[in-house]
Amino acid sequence: MTDLAQTSETLRSPSGYDLTPPNAEERARLEADLNPEEKRVLLSHGTEAPFCGTLLGEKRAGVFCCRECGLPLFKSGTKFESGTGWPSFTQPVDEAHVHAIRDTSHGMIRIETQCARCGSHQGHVFPDGPPPTGNRYCINSVALSFVAEGEALPDPLNRGDGIA
Repeated sequence: MTDLAQTSETLRSPSGYDLTPPNAEERARLEADLNPEEKRVLLSHGTEAPFCGTLLGEKRAGVFCCRECGLPLFKSGTKFESGTGWPSFTQPVDEAHVHAIRDTSHGMIRIETQCARCGSHQGHVFPDGPPPTGNRYCINSVALSFVAEGEALPDPLNRGDGIA
């Protein structure tokens, strides 16, 4: 795990984002804003059907953020066409923004990816991606929101985290 700075109860990633988990009230508000499909994927570790996600063909410059809490997870420059039917990325914005968790569901061993701030399920990472990392972060479109370069990042927790 990446080094994290903690000051006055605030946990910050190396790139400066507040990773402090939402409190119970904030979490309830964030979850109430999700539609049924987003809840199924983000909260219940579901998977959307391949080749149907709205962000699969997104090619503009910008940042892909956690749909639940707004934390920046992947930059558009790391997105590539994997042929799998889900948006795929070679690396996160900051390694501290994505937690990797061993997943033994469905009779296989995989590495699940979760948002480091809110714990929402994003997808899985596989060691079959292109250079420079060799990783393929295979992420559900409904787990993400896209922010075009130069636009304000979503800030549902009022953390003041910036611009894409």
